[in-house]
Amino acid sequence: MPAHMSVSVIGAGAWGTALAEVAARAGRKVTLYARNAEHAAQIQATRVNPRLAGVQLHPDIAVTSDIAAAARADIILAVTPAQHLRAAVSHLAPHLAPETPVIACAKGIEHGTHKFMTEVIAEAAPRAVPAILSGPSFADDVARGLPTAVTLATRDEALARALVQALGSATFRPYHTTDVRGVEIGGAAKNVLAIAAGIVVGKNLGASALAALTTRGFSELARLGRACGARTETLAGLSGLGDLLLSCSTAQS
Repeated sequence: MPAHMSVSVIGAGAWGTALAEVAARAGRKVTLYARNAEHAAQIQATRVNPRLAGVQLHPDIAVTSDIAAAARADIILAVTPAQHLRAAVSHLAPHLAPETPVIACAKGIEHGTHKFMTEVIAEAAPRAVPAILSGPSFADDVARGLPTAVTLATRDEALARALVQALGSATFRPYHTTDVRGVEIGGAAKNVLAIAAGIVVGKNLGASALAALTTRGFSELARLGRACGARTETLAGLSGLGDLLLSCSTAQS
C-alpha cells in the first residue's frame, strides 16, 4: 500500500482550506488548488483565505492554480460543491496517475443524472479510485483544530484504513468503512431533514415537534438507505445521525 505522503485539495473554499489544514497537521505535503489564478496568488501571498477569515494557513501548504501540479499528489481531496464535482474531476483526470484515490468531500446527489458522488468520480476519472468523506463538521472548527470526527469510505478496506491513517491527527478523527453508499446517503439525505428542522424552529413548533421530526426523519432515511444498499449501522453512525443532529442543533441557534 502506498505511503500517501502528499495530498492535493481541489477547491479553495472554506471547507477545502480547512481540509488542507487537516492534511498539513497530519504531516502530509499539501497542495491547495484554486481554479482562479488571482485567488491562488492572493492566498499564497497573504497566507489567509478570505473565505475562511481569521485562519492563518499552515506554512507547509502550497497554493497553486496549476491543475497538473495538483494532480501529482498521492491523495486527491475533491472539495467542490456536488453539482460542480464532475467538471472539476474531468479537468483533473488527464493528469492523474492510475489508481490515485479521489475523495469526494461534498454532500449531495448530481442533478439530472441522480448519481452519487463516487459514481460521478468513476465516470469522470475512470482510472481513479473513488472515495467519500462525510460527517458532522464545520469548516471553521476543523481549520482551528477543534476535535472533529468524520467517516471516510471506499470499497477497498485496506485502502480505507490507509487513507484514515494518512489524514487523521489528534484533533481530526476519520473512521473508515467500506459502506460507500451508506456514507453518501447519510450525508446527502440529512440535508433535507435539516431544512425541515429549520422550518420547525422558524415556526416555533417546539422541542417535541423537532424531536419527532428528527426521530421519524431518521427512520425514513434508514429505509431509503437500505433500499439503496446501505448498511443501517453506517446511517446510525457519524455520517448519518451525527450529521443530522448537528444540522438540527444549528437550526435551533
